[in-house]
Amino acid sequence: MTVRIEEHSPGVRLLTMDRQERRNALDPKTYRELTNAIRESDDDDAVRVSVLTGAGGVFTSGNDIGSFQDTAGKDGGEAKDLLIALVTARKPIVAAVEGFAVGIGTTMLLHCDLAFAGRGTRFRLPFVPLGLSPEGGSSYLLPQIAGLKRATELLMLGDMFDADEAAEAGLVNRVVEAGTALDVALDRAVRIADSPAESVALTKMLLRRPHLDALLESIDVESDHFARRRRSDEAQEAFAAFMKKR
Repeated sequence: MTVRIEEHSPGVRLLTMDRQERRNALDPKTYRELTNAIRESDDDDAVRVSVLTGAGGVFTSGNDIGSFQDTAGKDGGEAKDLLIALVTARKPIVAAVEGFAVGIGTTMLLHCDLAFAGRGTRFRLPFVPLGLSPEGGSSYLLPQIAGLKRATELLMLGDMFDADEAAEAGLVNRVVEAGTALDVALDRAVRIADSPAESVALTKMLLRRPHLDALLESIDVESDHFARRRRSDEAQEAFAAFMKKR
């Protein structure tokens, strides 16, 4: 299992990405396990809120580049399934981020209801440098929360940025002391779990409803472009260079 599922406290389920040997990089198996875990939590009456984190002090280093090199494989279907599960989840999801949040590790945060990052966490949206294109609804949501200029900078240049910049861009609620993001996320999750469930569900639905259709459409369009770019010579050369450097 690459996703650990634990019952932290009544109503609070903890989902931990655990591929520590690859800095919790997401391969097809991990995508499927995480998607199933989110859907199962959403359908379980005993769960009020999920907390999403990564093992070993790292959230996730993003998609496993090795799987990107498989041009005969499924065109990102597993990643898209995960994103749709996050977008359509009825119950709150709280993210606890430490270490690195790269690629889809950053775009996932756009769909979590709350997110807390330990100081020292590094973020990156490296799609353009890898010959790819935005994914995860980032081309739709990021300009709304960060502004068009800032979103363009983050998505087009693909530079690493720190937790303070992630908070300024609206990707996380706040920066906390290094190593405490999970404690803070669990504290907020317990408070949500102790709140009236119907009020929590209605609040989430009303907040998300105005953008849901447009967001799902954006994910569809982005996914098509991403799949074509993944197979391109430019992207394959970038993947090979990355793997050689690593």
